[in-house]
Amino acid sequence: QVQFAESGGGLVQPGGSLRLSCDISSSVSNDYTLGWYRQAPGKQRELVASITSGNNIKKYGGSVKGRFTISRDNAKKTVYLQMNSLKPEDTAVYYCNFRYSGTDYWGQGTQVTVSS
Repeated sequence: QVQFAESGGGLVQPGGSLRLSCDISSSVSNDYTLGWYRQAPGKQRELVASITSGNNIKKYGGSVKGRFTISRDNAKKTVYLQMNSLKPEDTAVYYCNFRYSGTDYWGQGTQVTVSS
């Protein structure tokens, strides 16, 4: 069983920053991927960023490259998303993701709203 504890969402003005955190409880010890996805109203869920467990290979969605940074705590299954230069179009529910052996597990989501 996989459990999530997400934090860090909220309301921010355009150009501002937020940092999301996700603590994941799982007995899996390697060969997994941690990530963040987001879903805006009326849109499909999309990849924001992901990072692999072994060699820390990072992948970013095209719209966030250069603005967002994903990182992880190697000692535990914690993943962070540093979001800078936020835009109104970044407004969405952000979901923490744990992928192992072809199966996706999801956090409950945290709302990020970018508005003046």
